[in-house]
This record gives sequence, structure tokens and C-alpha cells, in this order.
Amino acid sequence: MTNIQEDTEPTVGALAEEADGQSTRSIATVRSAKPRGGFRRFLPTMTPWLVTGIVLILGVTAFGLLGPFLVGDPNAIRDSGMQPPSGDNLLGTTQTGQDVLAQLAYATRGSLQIGLIVGVLATVLSAFFGILGAYLGGIMDEAFSLFSNVFLVIPGLPLVIVISGLVPQEARGLWTIAIVLAITSWAGSARVLRAQTMSIRSRDYVSAARVAGERPWRVIAVEILPNLLPVLASQFVFAVIAAILGEAGLSFLGLGASNSSTLGTMLFYAQNGFALAQGAWWWFVPPGLLIALLGMGLSLVNFSIDEVINPRLANVRAQRRRERQARRAARRSSGPGGAARSAQAATDRKGVTR
Repeated sequence: MTNIQEDTEPTVGALAEEADGQSTRSIATVRSAKPRGGFRRFLPTMTPWLVTGIVLILGVTAFGLLGPFLVGDPNAIRDSGMQPPSGDNLLGTTQTGQDVLAQLAYATRGSLQIGLIVGVLATVLSAFFGILGAYLGGIMDEAFSLFSNVFLVIPGLPLVIVISGLVPQEARGLWTIAIVLAITSWAGSARVLRAQTMSIRSRDYVSAARVAGERPWRVIAVEILPNLLPVLASQFVFAVIAAILGEAGLSFLGLGASNSSTLGTMLFYAQNGFALAQGAWWWFVPPGLLIALLGMGLSLVNFSIDEVINPRLANVRAQRRRERQARRAARRSSGPGGAARSAQAATDRKGVTR
């Protein structure tokens, strides 16, 4: 009888170990459950996909910003046309002997400029017509909503082609193409911002600010806009992707900027120079590859921002994190250290029994 009682009661070492394990699990639970406060709650969780996207974006951006200072004149014509990559020309030459690497560096800078300009303009237009109209309500909201719907139902690519075709070639510069792409890509984002703003406008803290006599611009800037930062960031990244691809499509059709070099114009000249037919892969593969890498990097960042916007994705990510932590804890408990602690506890119990 005494043996049974002594065997069922834990030893002091076992109690200390159990208390230590419980305290460790409690601390880990509190740390994992602690919400991120301040500005950090608007930032996406650092994942391998997000790191990959940031590395791709920074790599292409660094090449576009620093590359033109490290290469020669991209328009210099030489007598060595259609030469494959070599020590003198790392990416070969074009039909007229121009260095492809130099053209690629300047073209990357041009595409990044157009993407940045269109992203900023499209985000500002969507925020103005979406947030301001939804907050003011009434006739202003109806007018802004109607204006957004008109641009939303108009086919984007045909409109861009028509506008670009009507602009004279000598006046079709980088800013012209950027404005054309911006005015055709803001309507969908404005509809999303309008729906989000109408949801936030009905919350208690916004109503309290309005009752307290706060000015409309301050309510929008302080109470509403911070909650829309993840949505605005996602829309900005998507606008940059659409701008780079749209500009490449226009330039490939011969409707791009006439006084600037972009990745799309490189593909246009490669097509006119019959690079594909002559097997000059070094002329058209690098610009296409850079467009693909930049688009993939921006898409990976955009997917990570979606976790902040969509609570379901955030919950799925948190559940996967908890499962990984549970598996690691199980492996540690079943490892050599866990087996030694179990054997020591069994020895203590046997000693007490004896």
C-alpha cells in the first residue's frame, strides 16, 4: 500500500522539472500571443517569400540606379554587330554593335522610373476618389463613385493604345506614357478604398472624433488613413507591376516613350532587328528576364502584404507557426536530453519506492 502511494507521488525533482516546463511554456505562450503594437502591426510577417521578394527588388533597383555609372554609352555604334557575350561585351552586341549590357542598365532605370511614377499617381488618384468620397458621403460620394465606375468599365489596354496613338511621337515622352498608364489604372483601387473607408467611417473612434469637432481632413489623416496603409501599400505595388508590364506592352507595339530607353523599347528593337530569327538570345532574353524577376519580386511582397489586409491569411500563418513550434517542442522532448530527464525521473521514483 505504501509502495503504491509512494510510486504515484512525484518527487521534488520531478515537481521542479514540471514547474520549470510549465513556466517555460507559459512564457512562450505569452510571447507568441503578444500582439504587435504601434506601426509594427501594419508590417507583414518576415517570411522566406518576403525576403526573396525584397532581395529581387533591391537587386534590380541597384542595377538600374548604379549600372548606368558603370557602363559605357549605350548608343555608341561599333562595327562588331550581333556578337555573342564575350570578355569585351559581357552581354554581346546588337545589330549595330551597341553594347547590350549598357542598354540594359539604362533601360532598367527607365522602367523603374515609369513604374514609380505610375504607382504614385495611381495611388493618389485612388485615395482621393475612394477615401474622400466615401467619408464625405452624399452627392460627393455619388459623383466620385460614378466617375470611378466610368473608368472601371472602359477597357484599359485599348484605351491606352488609343491615347498613345493620338499623342504625336515627338511629344510621347516618359511622363506622357506614365500619365496615360496612371489614369487608366486607378478606378479598381478606388472602389476597394471606398468600401474600406465606409466600413471604418462607422466605427466608434471615428464617430467620437467627428462629434468632438475635428476637421474632416484631420479625421481622414489621423483616424482613417493609418488603418488603410496596408491596402494602399498593396495597391501601390500592384500599380507598379501593372505599369512596368503595360509600358513594356506599349513599347513592344511601338507606342512607348520616344525619348527614353526602357526594357520594353529593348524588346521592340530586338524584334525589329530579327534577334529571335538570328538566334541572338543575348539581345531579348536579359530584358525579358529582368521584367520577370522584378514582377516576381513585387508579387511576393504583395502576397506578404495581403496577410496584413486579410485576417484569414494571418490566422493561417499564425496557426502554421504554432504547429511548427509544437513539433519542435515535441522533438526536443523526445531527444537525448528529454530521454535522460525521463530516465532520471524513473530512477528517483524507484529509489523512493525502495
